[in-house]
Parts: sequence; structure tokens; C-alpha cells
Amino acid sequence: MAKLDARRTAGFLQDPGTRCRIVLLHGDDPGLVHERALRLIAAVTGGDTLQLVEVGREGAKDTGLLAAEAAGVSLFGAGRRAVWVREATDIFAAAAEQVLRGPGPGLVVLEAPGDSRSLQKLRRLLEPAPDAAVIACYRERGAELAATIRRILGELEVQAETAAVDWMADRLAEDHLLMRRELEKLALYVGPGGRVTQEQALACIAEGSALDLEEALVAALAGDVALADRALEAAFADGAAAVQVVRSALRQVQRLHVAALAVAGGAAPAVALDALRPPVFFRQKPALERALRAWRPEALDAAGAMLLEAERRTKTTGLPDIAVVRGAVQALARRGAGAKGRAGQ
Repeated sequence: MAKLDARRTAGFLQDPGTRCRIVLLHGDDPGLVHERALRLIAAVTGGDTLQLVEVGREGAKDTGLLAAEAAGVSLFGAGRRAVWVREATDIFAAAAEQVLRGPGPGLVVLEAPGDSRSLQKLRRLLEPAPDAAVIACYRERGAELAATIRRILGELEVQAETAAVDWMADRLAEDHLLMRRELEKLALYVGPGGRVTQEQALACIAEGSALDLEEALVAALAGDVALADRALEAAFADGAAAVQVVRSALRQVQRLHVAALAVAGGAAPAVALDALRPPVFFRQKPALERALRAWRPEALDAAGAMLLEAERRTKTTGLPDIAVVRGAVQALARRGAGAKGRAGQ
């Protein structure tokens, strides 16, 4: 069984089978790690909280504890026991080895959000083991994220228009737990049985730093240096992370580059923007159309390279990351202003 790819993960979370003894969930999205742990536990126990045993660091000190708990049989003769470790690291490696040698029938769930370097021993032990599963929980993107949004909304008895799902998938990718909270808020806003429109998603979700950040990046591409700086300042004041800003800027540049190539091939700017997926939000179309008339594909290539370099500098130079990213967005806005001037706007 060992490492599960994305295609097998959904089915496994619904039914891990009786052979699997221990599961390690890890990755860079703590919210997704936690949600998948909860889904797996619910599948194993049938939702019976009496079948769930939570073990802390004492399970690392007493290396036989996890195996002993997993070997426990329900007093009522129904369901399967789940043994849950929330903050798993390599200190549980010896205990995990005991679980693999134990008799079952319970399943041990190791939830390991955070740095994968603290899991080297666990992964070396579990990835080759036929009675173990290792599931990487990395930030979802594109169609995978859109499917997750639809699934969560469905659980909340709400549907959504495709344009609304695409809009949310482009903005709610940073943290799965935060995304679920935003979708729960949206479901309450729309009401059971409702259908979410793009305008409703904007009204409910695009508040504070999310909206200010979008405004800053669109303004930068359109060459409005002052507006980009004011909106970026508001986004940082409201909690936007530097890496979130630079990656969002890169996505905007990449999307504009696709449209610019279409224009270079003979398409009208409005038509090129309408063809983008996810769709451009209607309030951003005028500014992006102005940007598209100014920027050339080769200039957008250079802007993308500049943003990638800014992201690298936030990780390697020791400079304040907000200062690095602010400088990159301001440089993008100045290039946008220059491109607009050369285009005669």
C-alpha cells in the first residue's frame, strides 16, 4: 500500500480496509492534514466516539502503547478502534514499528502537520510497509481544489455556479482549514438549498486582505502605482502574508500572459480575457483590459521572472520578506505604467 497518490486517496479515506494498520498524513497544508485525519477516523469508527482513542507524547515514551490501544476490541462488539496522534514526529518511529508488528484490529492515525524533515524516520519505516499508508497533503490547485470546494459545499447543502467555484478556487488555496471556514460562512449566507453566484461569493468571502490584495495586483498591472501601493498596504495591515502576495502576483501575470499571447495571435482584448479560466471577475475586467492593451508577452515573461526572483529572495537573503515583496509589486506597477505610456494610453 505505502504512498498513496491523489487518485487513490479519496477512496482510501472512505474505506481504508482491514489490512492497513497505520496511516501517516503529512504535508504543507495543516488544515488538509487535519480534515483528512478526521475523515479517516470517521470511516474507521463509523462516527462512534467511544471507538476513538487519542494518544499524546506518552505514546512515544511508551513504545508499546499505540500497538496495545490498536489491539483493543470494542466492549460492544461493533466498529473498529482508531488511535489518533495529532502531532506526530520521528519520536513515534519506535512506537510505529511496534504497531506494524502488532495483531490489530485497530487503525493508528498519525497526523503530522508541518516540517517534513521531522518525519524522515517515520517515512522510511512506513512507505515500504505493506500494512501502512502514507498520504501527502499538499495545497490543492486547479480542478482538484474546485472538486473539494464542490464537495464541502455539498456537505453543507449548497451548490455553486461554475464561475463562483472557479473564482473561489483561485483565492482560497492557501489553507484548507481557512477555506472550510469561509465556505461554511458562505453556506450560511446563501442558506440550505441555495446556489452560490460569483457575486455572492465576492460579497461573503472577498473581504479585507483578499479584496485589497486583488485590487493591488490588478492596479499594478494596469500601471496605477499609487492605488497599488495603498491597496497593498491595506492587505499587509489586514494580515496578508508576503509569500501569498508574490504568488498571487505571479498568477495574475501568468494569466495576463495567456491573454496577451491570444491578442498577439489576433484576438480582441475583451475576447482574450473572456477565454481565461477561471473567469476574470467582472469588476476587474476594465483594468485588466487596459493592462492587456499595454503589456506585450515578452514584457510579461520578464515580469514573471522578476517575481520568481522576489520569492527566492524572501527565502534566501534574510531581508524582511514584506519589504522584498512590496518592492516587487511596486516595480510591477512601474513597469505597467511604462508599458501603458508606450502604448499611448
